[in-house]
Amino acid sequence: MKTFTVYTDPAHGWAKVPVSLLDTLGIADKITSFSYRRGEYAYLEEDQDMCTFVDAYKVKYNTRPQWVSKYANKSSKIRSYSAF
Repeated sequence: MKTFTVYTDPAHGWAKVPVSLLDTLGIADKITSFSYRRGEYAYLEEDQDMCTFVDAYKVKYNTRPQWVSKYANKSSKIRSYSAF
């Protein structure tokens, strides 16, 4: 079972997921511009794109992804990454 990191700041959160996994799940084209991308990783916003990911992950692997959380008490640098 794969573990993914969820980064949160006081206003929002994002799940760090390899872009290649989004391709494998067939959902890369369903990710909104509210998510970010840096290098080979997508940072999926928590309101819609993270749910799209979890739903597709459950269908493909018959289990839910595991999460580890990292919290910053200031605005996250993820906000400065390119839109997905």
